[in-house]
Amino acid sequence: MMPSAMLILVGCQLVGELLRNAFQFPIPGPVIGMFLLAVILGIRANRTGNDRAPPLLKPTAEGLIANMGLLFVPAGVGIVAEAGVIRREWLPIVVAVAGSTILSLLVTALVMHWTLRTPHTSSPDHQGDAS
Repeated sequence: MMPSAMLILVGCQLVGELLRNAFQFPIPGPVIGMFLLAVILGIRANRTGNDRAPPLLKPTAEGLIANMGLLFVPAGVGIVAEAGVIRREWLPIVVAVAGSTILSLLVTALVMHWTLRTPHTSSPDHQGDAS
């Protein structure tokens, strides 16, 4: 992994934490940082016309993805550590998980239905594309 790429990733996380603490957002700092990174990459892609990952970030991103299983260990430990709470509150947890899953599927189906019904216009350079 390249140190400068890790610095970018950790910097976005740090800015996310600072924003969360400064404005008391109910969203975790790393999530805000990930959103900031996505915005930065989106702006970069819009300006350069290149939507691929920057060469600087690609090896680091591939390394993190290759070891993603390790990133779930803290979540698993947290579940084990909170087993008592989960035992006491299992019904609201199951209802929340099932409800959010059903809601996500419903929203996805509605968006897909809307997308397929919307007439698409093709630009001259993409006529005949199957995509």
